[in-house]
This record gives sequence, C-alpha cells and structure tokens, in this order.
Amino acid sequence: MLQQLQQVPWWMAALATLGAIALVSAVLTLFAALGARPGRYSLTETPPIGSEPFLMGVSGIVNAPLMRGGTARLLNNGVEIFPAILKAIGEAERTINFMVYIWEKGKASERMTEALLERQRAGVEVRLMLDAVGSLFAPRSQLKRLREAGVRVHFFNPLRFGRITSFYKRNHRRAIVIDGRVAFTGGAAVGDQWLGDAEDAEHWRDMMVEVRGCLATNLQSSFAQLWANSGGEVLVGDAFFPTDHEEDLPGEELSRHVHLMSSPAQASHPLRSFFWTTFACAGEAIHLTSAYFAPDAETRRILCERARAGVDVRLLLPNHLTDAKVVRWAGHAYYAELLEAGVRIWEYQTTMIHSKTLVVDGVWSIVGSANMDIRSKELNQESVIGILDRGLGGELEETFARDLLESKEIRLEEWRRRGILARVLERGAGLFAEQY
Repeated sequence: MLQQLQQVPWWMAALATLGAIALVSAVLTLFAALGARPGRYSLTETPPIGSEPFLMGVSGIVNAPLMRGGTARLLNNGVEIFPAILKAIGEAERTINFMVYIWEKGKASERMTEALLERQRAGVEVRLMLDAVGSLFAPRSQLKRLREAGVRVHFFNPLRFGRITSFYKRNHRRAIVIDGRVAFTGGAAVGDQWLGDAEDAEHWRDMMVEVRGCLATNLQSSFAQLWANSGGEVLVGDAFFPTDHEEDLPGEELSRHVHLMSSPAQASHPLRSFFWTTFACAGEAIHLTSAYFAPDAETRRILCERARAGVDVRLLLPNHLTDAKVVRWAGHAYYAELLEAGVRIWEYQTTMIHSKTLVVDGVWSIVGSANMDIRSKELNQESVIGILDRGLGGELEETFARDLLESKEIRLEEWRRRGILARVLERGAGLFAEQY
C-alpha cells in the first residue's frame, strides 16, 4: 500500500490534499463555531430595561433609530390573523407588498390568491416576495395566475450558478404591508396549519402583530430592501412611504420602539447583540416563546446568569409536535444546563407552537420573525421590533400565562432520567446547531 502511494504523481497528491483541505474547511464553516463569534460578551453598563440609557444603547448597537408613535395590535392564531390580513388587503387602495417565508398549497393559499387577484384587477399594485426554499412547494398554477394578472412575483435567493455557496442563507422575514399604512409581522405565513384556533395538532399556535403608522413604514423598509436586490425595482414615493402615516391612528400610540433588519454578514450579527443586551439588562422577568430553540453558548450563559441573579426566566417551547424535530433535539441538549441554573422551561402540548415573542420586565417586548437559534441570528434575513410599552407588554404577559396553562413544565430530576436514545439524538443534532 505504501509503495503504491509513493508511485502517485506529485500533482495528483497535491490536488488530493487541496481537496481534503477544502472539504474540511467547508465542514468547519457550515457546522462549527470556530472563530464565528467572541468567546464572551460583556456590558460596559447595565441600565434598567426601559431606561433612556437602555433604549439609546440598543438603538446604537443595531444602528436603528429610536422612534415614537404608531400602534400595535396582537393577533392570536388563524381565527384572528387571516381575517385581519384579508380585511386589510381588501381595503388596499394603492399598493400591497407581501413577503413571507412559506407559501403552501391549500385553503389558505386559495384565499390569499383570490384576495390579491381581486385587488390587482382593481388597479392596486401587488408585489409578492417568497423565499425560494420556504416556498419551494408554492402552487405554481396560482403563482401563474397572479403573474398573468400583473402581480410582480420574486423568489429570494433561488439556486443559481454563481450563488451556490450562499444558497443556505434564507429570507425569513414577514412583512405584509398595505398602502404603507398598515402592516403585519410575526410567525405566520400562508399554509393551512395557520388556520383555525390551535385546537388540534393540524392547526398551529401562532401570533402576528398588526402595526400602523411609523411601524408600518419600518416593515415597508424590510420589504423594499430585499425587493430592490432581488428584482432591481427600488420602491420610492407616497404609495409606499406616506408622509402622513401618523394621522388618524386607531388606539393609543406606542411610547418608544426600535426596528431591526438583520442580514447575514461575516462580522456583524446585530440580532444577537439586540437579544443578548435585552437579556443582560433584565431585572425582573424574561418570558420567551420560541418555535425553534437552539441558542449559542453566550445566549445560554446570560439566561443562566440572570436566573441565578433572581430574574424569573421562563421559556415556552414546542413539544414532540414540532415540525423540526432535529432542532428540538439540539435544544434539548441544553435543558439540563438551563434548569440547573434556575431557568424554568415549558413545552406546549396541544399543537406546534410557532410564536416568536419576548417580553422583559413587563414593559419591553420584541416581536417579529426571529427564532432563538443561530440561523436566525447569523444566516437568515430577519426583521424584529423592540417596543417599550406597558400596555403591549401586559397583553403579551397575559397571553404567555394562558399558553403556560396548555403546557407541561420540564422538571430537572425528571429530565435527568431521560433515556440513552434521547441523549444520543441530542448529541447528534447538536453537531449541526450552526445551521439551525
């Protein structure tokens, strides 16, 4: 064998060596955290949640303006989400910009298609942007009808020569914007699992937020940014960014808010800093609901640190009804570490919980498209809004408490008795956490 290897031409050995180096490098890049982020984060100060230093700090960290005004309304499950979106679409006068990650065949798709077609035929400009992976199975016949009617349809980052190495970076933003005045963001998309009232395993538990005023302008930016780079059309003008968006707003205006658009970049991960700083400044309570939970080491450390300091840290996560079992197994690998520190964990029992909400100290809420995983913070296009408002925070707290009634708390002693197979699955799934 050694003699045969010695007879291999030098150039062939060199090519084989380069190939091996390239393969190892690709594996490390995709599945290892080596050099991906600082070993430890720290704050120069720890201002209270809601204080001016806190607000100015998170605004500066993510390079997003601190704003005032606009309104927000929580929508729970399909029974509230779809009627609100369809009503807003039906009232559109000039433009509809519709961006979601998933669009699947079914009743929800049929209703949304007909609503968009009706407005397009009425003279409203309709633009639809879907992710090339998340909407891989979008019904082509319906998309064809939309295009033939004049709807402009783009897919984000389709598989093309020259962009193969970035194909794993996806657009996970939700931004449904009507006339630049009313918009929706959160966890839902277009699929029959988002219909109903989370009454069984076929109908998911999820939340969206309807926003108006300057918050709708923020979400319009989330759409317009990616639309320009996908189709070359730059959205400008009163039809998209109305100058009188704060007039005649329904309900009480929000106090302060920061909107963050996160895009993959090698050295800048603002979403991680945004969440980490929020956790680090919590003084009373951290109540997090996440559909996919596979946090990096620093996120786990700060959650454990705050729990040990007496902060009421509670996590609400999916049970076995999740649509991504491998991500759940990866998250399970961290349960013991968190539970031992005093973090309390619940798993929702009725159906898949797909909500993505965080409320801290009852006043600071983060809503939008991001999950508590590495993919959301480093690989996906995401959009979230941090809102300082006691009224909205109170609503989210009440919703969180109701969801806990449908959930099972994970106890440390019981968790330690889980079987060998579960532990093996956790270890195996954890190897790929950098891609979840």
